[in-house]
Amino acid sequence: MRIKSFFLVVIIGLFLSGCQKPTEKVESQYKKPIIVGYVPGFRGELDVATIDPRKLTHINYAFVDVKDSMAWLTNIATDTINFRKLNSLKKDNPALKILISIGGWSWSENFSDAVLTESSRMKFAQTSAAIVEQNNLDGVDIDWEYPGLKGEDNVFRPEDKENFTLMFKAIREALDVLTEKTGKSYEVTTALPCFPRIFEVTEMGKAAAYLDYVNLMAYDFYTSGDTAGHHSNLYPVDSYEKEESGDKAYALYTAAGVPAEKLVLGIPFYGRSWYMKTDDNRGINRPVDSVTQGGGYTYIKDSIMSRPGFTRYWDEKAQGPYLWNAQSRQLVTYDDEESMKVKCEYVKAKGMGGIMFWQYASDPKEYLLTAANEHLYK
Repeated sequence: MRIKSFFLVVIIGLFLSGCQKPTEKVESQYKKPIIVGYVPGFRGELDVATIDPRKLTHINYAFVDVKDSMAWLTNIATDTINFRKLNSLKKDNPALKILISIGGWSWSENFSDAVLTESSRMKFAQTSAAIVEQNNLDGVDIDWEYPGLKGEDNVFRPEDKENFTLMFKAIREALDVLTEKTGKSYEVTTALPCFPRIFEVTEMGKAAAYLDYVNLMAYDFYTSGDTAGHHSNLYPVDSYEKEESGDKAYALYTAAGVPAEKLVLGIPFYGRSWYMKTDDNRGINRPVDSVTQGGGYTYIKDSIMSRPGFTRYWDEKAQGPYLWNAQSRQLVTYDDEESMKVKCEYVKAKGMGGIMFWQYASDPKEYLLTAANEHLYK
């Protein structure tokens, strides 16, 4: 009798869990921190022999376009080849998740139109899910730059604020329908900037209910303008209020209602560089004369660091490195193995979901990815 009662409880429990609403709050599936790497499908056919799947939990394929309210494979010939190649990496890591990333800086023009109405959102969500199904992938990442704000040359409107949330709801529902068909779970994620204005044009607390992870683009803090400094600093150098930083982004997103365990700290695998007008403060937060190439971290470590005149410094306030050439007044800001350790420790201390990086091809020798695995999983 006790055995029968036990099985009855189990059956009822399974039935109730199967009746969970598809749009209820998503809980993170990973017990350990995740490592999300973007791979550049826009460059053509990928060489997956250069990717170590054992060092990743997620690969986000960049990018899928938005056209006529649909998720659209503009480079379908190479995209489908790349999807097959990326799936082959699961032989070495069966738990690896491969997501399509839709949008990006250049392909965010049509998001606002695509999610403007209920019917257009359904069309966008269903075509996104179709790409996932047809290519045996694991979810959808949205990189809309930006809802309600100007990016490169995107359409934007006040309605984006609510439609941004409704877009994730529609994608979540479309993937839940796919789950009923395949029995497989799928993820919905997004990449978002760290500047404060993004919270004026989004409803992050509401949107988070439909998201597995929110990838914080905690980099490119200095890209243009009259001054330059650390472009991916964890902490501010001079002013918490005026400067962007990874720590400030964490505070803003959690205050907006995104749970810490869904936040993923973005780390650039590339640097930025400028010629500065003066040698004051070794260029940090000082006036720019002109912009020059920074390059990926492998290039910075193996080439720039060995050039005459460059000296590496560590900024205790920012908790990040930089290179300074006093003769040419060239400044290079970037992340290295030491700052990766600091950021991994920060992620663990804050109970965040993990780290994300842009992008794999910027550090082919995997200096930073190896450091991330070492320090994130200690």
